[in-house]
Amino acid sequence: MSYVLNAAADFADESAEGFVAAHADLVRRVTGGVARRTATAVGEVALVIGGGSGHYPAFAGLVGPGLAHAAAMGNVFASPSTQQIYTVAKSVATDAGVLLSYGNYAGDALNFDLAQERLRAEGIPCRTVRVTDDIYSAAPHERSKRRGIAGDLAVFRAAGWAAAQGLSLDEVAAITERANERTRSLGIAFSGCTLPGAEEPLFTVPAGQMAIGMGIHGEPGIEVRPLATADELAALFVGGLLGEVPDDVADVAGARVGVILNGLGSVKAEELYVVYRAVARELTQRGIVAVDPEVGEYATSFEMAGLSLSLLWLDDELEAAWTSPTYTPAYRKGSVEPREAVDADSEASIATVDITAAAPEAAAAGRVVATALTAISELIDREVDELGRLDAIAGDGDHGIGMQRGARAARAAAEAAVAHGAGAGTVLVVAGDAWADRAGGTSGALWGAGLRAVGGAVGDLGKPDALTVATGIDLAREAVQSFGKAAVGDKTLVDALVPFAETLAARVDEGVPLATAWSDAAAAATAAALATADLLPRMGRARTHLEKSLGTPDPGAISLALAMTEVAGVLVRAQEDHLHQKEQA
Repeated sequence: MSYVLNAAADFADESAEGFVAAHADLVRRVTGGVARRTATAVGEVALVIGGGSGHYPAFAGLVGPGLAHAAAMGNVFASPSTQQIYTVAKSVATDAGVLLSYGNYAGDALNFDLAQERLRAEGIPCRTVRVTDDIYSAAPHERSKRRGIAGDLAVFRAAGWAAAQGLSLDEVAAITERANERTRSLGIAFSGCTLPGAEEPLFTVPAGQMAIGMGIHGEPGIEVRPLATADELAALFVGGLLGEVPDDVADVAGARVGVILNGLGSVKAEELYVVYRAVARELTQRGIVAVDPEVGEYATSFEMAGLSLSLLWLDDELEAAWTSPTYTPAYRKGSVEPREAVDADSEASIATVDITAAAPEAAAAGRVVATALTAISELIDREVDELGRLDAIAGDGDHGIGMQRGARAARAAAEAAVAHGAGAGTVLVVAGDAWADRAGGTSGALWGAGLRAVGGAVGDLGKPDALTVATGIDLAREAVQSFGKAAVGDKTLVDALVPFAETLAARVDEGVPLATAWSDAAAAATAAALATADLLPRMGRARTHLEKSLGTPDPGAISLALAMTEVAGVLVRAQEDHLHQKEQA
């Protein structure tokens, strides 16, 4: 558990603030994350890494010469938003371009890809390398689906070194991709971790047992075995990783490897060294040379008791990268040349929406939208713990907190827009942007895309009729499926959204009032969300824990259904108020 915090929802932001205050000589705060205190050299590719908070020193602690130029920092165990990644990258970008690199998780991939599109649209060259080192998260023939864990460090080291050599973006990306292809990791946990403010851990491991294949977001292990001795752990680690030697390694005997023995949070340095003595022996017995081994904490998961072993199979170029100088708040090797610091307040400009007061009828519709978003925010505040509990069964337990942050931000943005007389379309667009930016993760990006799609359809020209709203909801459904790539049956929020959109359109076509059609659609979404308990996940982090998810509904589908039901109540009350006003007139 987290012993020191104020409010759980503020934990990531306050931690980042303290990190920058402690390392102001090395990093500066930029919107969405942190960047080097020094400017990116002219003609140098900027390496931008990132991910959720809760993994220190990944990711902010790896920003500095020889490693990353900047890190986008999401909420606890949640991807940074598209806006965060974009603004962080803009703060360090040069004409040479930007390389984005991060662990391969659905929310990170979605948001980093969208940020890459924005950067490219502005003429900034951009490439991406996803880290896929966790051998237990997918089969060898599906390496592209594997997670990134402590092997992040090896891949980032290669990228940072290549960028410092002044290589082109394509050359930097090629070396980074080769490092990823030659990095393998295997992890073990003895206990779970607990999110800040939570009462219970995301998962538990039976006494006397160990979970093999856990992820750094608290995803449960894939296999449980009896607790091993340190020597047995070393044999398990090395044996498992040698079962997946990269194809281009001609001979294991005589091979040189970069080694990372990583503690997940509660396994202390002395314990790691007990394991490493056996790891070193196992490698030596096979004729493998360990080069500059790293033993410590490099990618953690709060107080999780666990550890992982990563091997980077070196060639001459990768060895030069692995042993090169670097100087960051959490990782230092050799010495680096000092550079001129950047103004601490220097950061990328952020686009803002100009709000023009709408006509009275349109402004009234904007107020109804703001009321609906307030109702959703209050609902999520009530349900945050239960949504987190559902998500923790086969995921990382962050859904409730992410939804809470997103809904609160959307509510605040909507209230500010309404204060300027905005119509429904503008209220929805600014709320969608705020939701996506503040929530981060997959659900944040999808809710943001959905709200923006509805806003674009309803506009600000008057009170939108039922058909316009139904059209907007279908556009939201299309945007969510386009961004997230999920279909009905994948056990995601799409399983609730599709029947909601279809039922709403059908009832509107029948000529029933919007409030009635919405209520019926919300009932259909609720039934579909509950039915996801019988599905096996085919998308997201729960995909690797199929049987653990069976019998539990998808938290994303549940939260959507709950939100749509809450909005139904708002629309019914708005309809009643409208009829009452007509009677009074």
